[in-house]
Amino acid sequence: MSASSPTSPRLPQIREDTVFNRLVIFSPARSRRPSDFKFHPPDGAPNNNPNPPSCPFCLGRERECAPEIFRIPPGTDDWKIRVIENLYPALRRDLEGSQVGDRGEAGCDEGRRAVIGFGFHDVVIETPFHSIHLPDLSAAEIGEVVLSYRERVRQLSNHGSIEYVQVFKNYGASAGASMTHSHAQMIALPLVPPTVSARLDSMKEVFDKSGKCGICEAQSANILINESGHFFAVVPFAASFPFEVWIIPREHTPYFHDLDEQKAVDFGGLLKLILLKLSKQLNDPPYNYMIHSSPFHLPASHLPCAHWFIQIVPQLNAVGGFELGSGCYINPIFPEDAAEILSYEEEDASGVGEPFCNKRFPEIYIDGTKNWLPQS
Repeated sequence: MSASSPTSPRLPQIREDTVFNRLVIFSPARSRRPSDFKFHPPDGAPNNNPNPPSCPFCLGRERECAPEIFRIPPGTDDWKIRVIENLYPALRRDLEGSQVGDRGEAGCDEGRRAVIGFGFHDVVIETPFHSIHLPDLSAAEIGEVVLSYRERVRQLSNHGSIEYVQVFKNYGASAGASMTHSHAQMIALPLVPPTVSARLDSMKEVFDKSGKCGICEAQSANILINESGHFFAVVPFAASFPFEVWIIPREHTPYFHDLDEQKAVDFGGLLKLILLKLSKQLNDPPYNYMIHSSPFHLPASHLPCAHWFIQIVPQLNAVGGFELGSGCYINPIFPEDAAEILSYEEEDASGVGEPFCNKRFPEIYIDGTKNWLPQS
C-alpha cells in the first residue's frame, strides 16, 4: 500500500463538536476499510414481507391503530400519510395540569424533582404500503411527508404547555424500530431537555466569540456531500458516528416548522439522495434521524445562533462504556474520508453512485465484483 493511500495510518485527533458541546476521538488504530462498515444483517433476520398479517399501519387496517389526528389527503380512504397517536406512548396527553410535589405521587425524596409525565407521543405513517420505504418515494412525496411533520409540530406549538418537540425516525430493529412499516415519531414535552439547552448554549457561546452561526458555517469543501437550492448535506467536522450526515438549510432559521412547501420538496429530494447513498454504500444499514429544531419559547438572545438541521446516524458500531461514561465519542473514520465515499458521483440509472471502488482504493477492490477485499 502506497504512503499516499488514504487508508495509511493517520495520527489520532481529538476534535471539538461546538454544536453538541462534546469531544470526539478519531482513532486510526480502530480504523477499518470502508467496506468493514457495511451493515451485515444477523443470520435468520426476517425478510420484509410486503403484506404482513400483523401490520396495523397498512392500508385498510386503520381501525386497529390508535386514534387518528389527521391524514393527507383529508376525508378520503385513499390516504397517502396518516398522523396518529402512539398506541404505547412514552407520555400521556390526558395528564395536563397534574402536579407532583417534592414528595408527591412519584415518591420523591426531599430535594428531588419530578413532574407528571404529560406530553404527546405521535406516529407519522409515511406510506399506506408496507413494502415502500421513505427513499422509495419521489422528492415531492417525501416533501409531503416532511410537511406532515411540520403540520403536526405547528399544531403542538399552539399548545400552551408544550415547550419542545423532537421529530425522529428509527429505521431497522437495531436502530429501535419495532415496526417495519415506514414511519416516524414525535414526542412533545412540557419542558426543554437539558441536551437541547446545552446545544443552544454551546451555539450561543460560539456566536458570542465569532459573531457567526456555527451551523451556517458548517458548509466546507472537504466535508460537503451534496447540495440543493435551499439545503446542503455534510459530514460534520467532529462527527460522533461513522458516516453521520447533517442536512442544513442555507437560510438561517431557528424553527423547522417555518419550512414552506417549495423548500420541503427541495429538502425531500436531498434527503432521498442521502438515504439512497447510505443504503448503497453501506448495504442498507439501520439508521436514526433526528430533526434538531428550537424550543417554542426561545429567548431572543439565541435567535442569531439557533439554526435547525436534521442529523442522520447510521447504526454501524456500538456505543461502549467509555462513551457512556465520558460523553466523548470514538469514531474510527475521519469525516473527510466518509464525505468522499458518500459524495462519489459515478452514477448508475437511479442517479446514485456505484459503491465507492477502484478510483479511490484500487488496491482493495476486486475488479468486476463491486466487493472489497477483507482486511488482512
